Amino acid sequence: MLRLSALAGAGAAGLLKAGDTMAQSFKGDDQPVKIGYLPITDATPLLVAHGNGLFQKEGLKVEVPRLFRSWAQIVEAFVAGQVNVVHLLSPATLWVRYGSKFPAKVVMWNHINGSGITVAPEINAIQDLGGRTFAIPFWYSIHNILFQDLLRDAGLTPVTRARGASIGPKEVNLVVMPPAEMVAALASKGIAGYTVAEPFNAQAEIAGVGKILRFSGDVWRDHACCVTFLAERDLVERPEWAQRVTNALVKAQQWTLGNRLQTAQLLSNNGAGKYTPHTQQTLTKVLAATDYAEYEKSGVVKNKGWHQRRIDFQPYPYPSYTERLVRAIKATQVEGNDAFLKTLEPSFVAKDLVDDRFVRKAIDAVGGPSVFGIPANYSRQEVFAI
Repeated sequence: MLRLSALAGAGAAGLLKAGDTMAQSFKGDDQPVKIGYLPITDATPLLVAHGNGLFQKEGLKVEVPRLFRSWAQIVEAFVAGQVNVVHLLSPATLWVRYGSKFPAKVVMWNHINGSGITVAPEINAIQDLGGRTFAIPFWYSIHNILFQDLLRDAGLTPVTRARGASIGPKEVNLVVMPPAEMVAALASKGIAGYTVAEPFNAQAEIAGVGKILRFSGDVWRDHACCVTFLAERDLVERPEWAQRVTNALVKAQQWTLGNRLQTAQLLSNNGAGKYTPHTQQTLTKVLAATDYAEYEKSGVVKNKGWHQRRIDFQPYPYPSYTERLVRAIKATQVEGNDAFLKTLEPSFVAKDLVDDRFVRKAIDAVGGPSVFGIPANYSRQEVFAI
């Protein structure tokens, strides 16, 4: 697994050079779309765009999407130029651009909400996790940020201890684990819970090995988890290519909003592309959920007036979100060299990390902001409630 420091210094330079060499063999829009993804619902727009031929309709060449098992793997492949269109955890983009100094930018959001906290059946509150081990998918993840906020609110302290080390009754030991391994780890009692993207929360529910303790969107309203990340060289040297890629992904989100059951089938292990190992039943529970009201009744969902879905889709990357994200990650414990975080200024990052030119044009082309429930002025206030 790629360590957080592996892209720093000469390592990043070498991978960047390799990526540049690969990219230079293509001119303009001839560069094929090479998707890298994890088998989670955060990847939905990328996979729907591929499965429905939306890239080809934009005049682009496209390769079969490449599935990865961990975030470290997908970052390494992206930096090396093996893939050029990826969905990435929004906090991880900070690490890639500013910590590892790889020039890439967020061009749009992939979805909103779509993650949760799943725990063993005997866990009924955050406080019950004291003295236990808990899994997160990546240090630089919205999951880690929100979970640590909940821990602090419950009077618990996040720690990172070696396997077998003692954990205090007011401590929760955090371990990084690939999403695909979390359900089995919970079932074998190797961990007391995890926070991750869907459908691994739904999978544990269906298998009867875990239950939802909280949805991430019930803490930070309509937050992004994964974003579409493109190398800056592609935005500068191939702006029309970048625009066409973004057009396809925005159209994929629009199609998904009106075809949730079909999306679940498309992404399932029975779909034509077999994009994920998940059953249609599991994906339907997430993408076409009709039981959100039941979570409100049971108390799992605390902010009942937010009128959310388990996962939803809108592509615009609000600057207010990025600014709050920068402030939040600075207050979050992460492993590795995080000195770069101290230098980040929220308003600067919102302008420097994100390039919204392409997504604004793509949104206008499908009918404008109202199609996705986006305010006409493309602004909002962030709502956070533990």
